[in-house]
Amino acid sequence: MDRLQPAYILARRLYSNTSLLLEFFTPGHGRLAAIAKGARTSAGKGGGFLQPFVPLEIIWKGRGEVRTLSKAESTGQGILTEGKRLYCGFYLNELLSRLIPRDDPHPELFHLYDASLRAIAATEAFEPLLRRFEAGLLEGMGYGMQWTHCTGGEPVRPELRYHYALEEGPVRAADGALSGSTLLALAGMGGFSPDATREARLLMRRALARYLGDKPLKSRELFRSVYGQGGS
Repeated sequence: MDRLQPAYILARRLYSNTSLLLEFFTPGHGRLAAIAKGARTSAGKGGGFLQPFVPLEIIWKGRGEVRTLSKAESTGQGILTEGKRLYCGFYLNELLSRLIPRDDPHPELFHLYDASLRAIAATEAFEPLLRRFEAGLLEGMGYGMQWTHCTGGEPVRPELRYHYALEEGPVRAADGALSGSTLLALAGMGGFSPDATREARLLMRRALARYLGDKPLKSRELFRSVYGQGGS
């Protein structure tokens, strides 16, 4: 790649004595790994801003599983820097790392990720943003969920209750675990009440578990260890 490409760092690890092994997310190439040679030395270029949540532009070379970073420039300050916002960002990063294959372009997910980071930085109401990111991630993977209509085509009504059949969609049921208002909120057609926030969290955990498997999310466990119950 011989021209600058937008990127964010999803994860970074020490590599050899002076370098970093970085996992990038880009719009045109999806996830890719690259070594930043010499980034840990005092003279290393980019070591200071080669961090998650810093908007970057990068150039890399090589065609193997792990490339070599040729150039990196920051295009802004770190978007998430502390507190619960930082843990929310780690959660998004872990979902992308676990669910998006390398070298699989997802420009729409890149823009959703960028917008989600900026929205998380600007609010205390994190959970609606996390739920809508999860829904958008599944959509981008080709596993989009139906929010606005039942399996038989009937429009979802906010005052009714529903079960959610993951293979099919909402099914109207008097004892359903979800309100119609929760489903519409996930579609971006309304706000999240406290009940809708809880219902949406449980539904999206169930939906994501099909693709994440049994391995727990480290970001979720870390959030709980610091802040107690709840979290993403």
